[in-house]
Amino acid sequence: MSPATPQIVRRDAPPRVVWALEQAGVHPLLARLFAGRGVRSPDELDPALERLLAPPTLRGTDAAARLLADAIAERRRICVIADYDCDGATACTVALRGLALLGAAPGTLGYVVPDRAVHGYGLTPAIVDLAREQRPDLLMTVDNGIASLDGVAHARRHGLAVVVTDHHLPALVDGRVVLPDADVIVNPNQPACAFESKSLAGVGVAFYVLLALRAELRRRGVFGAGDGAPPQPRLDTLLDLVALGTVADVVKLDVNNRRLVAQGLKRIRAGRMQPGVAALFRVAGRDPARACAFDLGFALGPRVNAAGRLADMTLGIECLLTDDPARADELAVLLDGINRERRSIEGGMNAQAELHLAEAVARQAGAALEAGATPPAVAIFDDSFHEGVVGIVASRVKERLHRPTFVFARGKDGLLKGSGRSIAGFHLRDALDLVSKRHPELLKRFGGHAMAAGCTVAADGFATFEAALREVAREWLAPAALTRTLLSDGPLGVEHFNAETIRRLDDQVWGQAFEGPLFSAEADVVAQRLVAEKHLKLTLRVDGTLREAIWFGRCEPIGERVRVAYRLTVDSYNGVERVQMVVEAAF
Repeated sequence: MSPATPQIVRRDAPPRVVWALEQAGVHPLLARLFAGRGVRSPDELDPALERLLAPPTLRGTDAAARLLADAIAERRRICVIADYDCDGATACTVALRGLALLGAAPGTLGYVVPDRAVHGYGLTPAIVDLAREQRPDLLMTVDNGIASLDGVAHARRHGLAVVVTDHHLPALVDGRVVLPDADVIVNPNQPACAFESKSLAGVGVAFYVLLALRAELRRRGVFGAGDGAPPQPRLDTLLDLVALGTVADVVKLDVNNRRLVAQGLKRIRAGRMQPGVAALFRVAGRDPARACAFDLGFALGPRVNAAGRLADMTLGIECLLTDDPARADELAVLLDGINRERRSIEGGMNAQAELHLAEAVARQAGAALEAGATPPAVAIFDDSFHEGVVGIVASRVKERLHRPTFVFARGKDGLLKGSGRSIAGFHLRDALDLVSKRHPELLKRFGGHAMAAGCTVAADGFATFEAALREVAREWLAPAALTRTLLSDGPLGVEHFNAETIRRLDDQVWGQAFEGPLFSAEADVVAQRLVAEKHLKLTLRVDGTLREAIWFGRCEPIGERVRVAYRLTVDSYNGVERVQMVVEAAF
């Protein structure tokens, strides 16, 4: 199936906004880039912690703080229920480190993380029973729990208090939102929550609960009230973990999330980070002094995630929890090895997925589609697929074809476990809800967000799911939505084509919904050759100057005159730095 041919559309950077940002001291190039991403005031660029949204505006934080403060005062045992991705691992670590900082007695804190293949996702009754082996008095979920109706009820029946901290969408039962019967729920996406940042990651929610808990303890005179009370602990020591989890979970980098990430990166660049984070930088071969969001999302995040995909996320959590640098190095090396194995498995699954896609088009040819056309949504299943890697493969296929995509593997219970990724205009969780209404026995479980979701399908239900998903996509997606769009920042002047510009850009926080700069230009192709048998090395003439470029994953030659969309990077070879264009599209 052919990749989606993109359109290059220039971002709208209102001149008056650009001028206002420049007048406030913002570099002219950055002013243009920020204005094109919706920044309208210099205040939005201030990363100060004092500008974070106030914890009390996040519904449930005050109640959670009182419950946790009581538990700490009474030395009750608290068990954190984690999730098996990087957001869940960092949220668990933030909760445990933060509760200890705020006075939880030694021996009163524990955690449980589900095994993806054995327990599935969230606070299930089985996970409650596993946690009960630690004899807790209170369960605190992180990055899960909002849809765990049965698990919360099971915990309450056994006399456990439950604090749910999550950022996912609530469960839908017969088309209506149903919340678990927890003692407290903290989730910006629960009904009646006025918190402005609906994109807070699970680790961000956990951090906000700790901020509220510290304020509650301060009100009780535990910290900083004079009369000999000790100063309040510094929770900003946890911001490297908050930044890692936020970027790795690919949540929207709104103003509040950008501040959290900026503060975390500031600490990392200054060398103030958990030993596990430092160890992950070492095994990834990245320099923490020059850390950027890309490092968190594409170097550290995948190594933590690999534990939950192929092994046990306990490895990732322990790496982030340990204060022993040698132990952190040991665990980081293990995580790096697991990630290499994940990449190998993913490569085989991607190749197999291509065969399934070709077969899918062939089945549709002559019916609703012309031969070689791409259906409006894609679903792939193979019995050889690994359950822990389906989400990555779905993301790769979605990016290449620009179609909502689900990839399934068979779980140990025989049911099909699917992970989906979507495109703008197609709310994946809502699509699953509609599929479940039309086929009541098909989906055993489902949940997620607009852009990412998961589901469990009956063992023999793949064909029905594939047809149902495509039917919803045909109804919801207009032809324009099926065209991949690259938002360009326009041409880059020759005065900015240098390593200093790249360093200036790398100092900023870019990511989901605040994408890194993508420039475009008309170019003459002076030379092109294949390197490593899979990348196209180019020499381009742009505005009369020669520039080096590379197009990763491109094997076919291009024409003599092209419009090119590209990012900037520094290519270091034998100690010499050269500015290089990384091509995203050319036609």
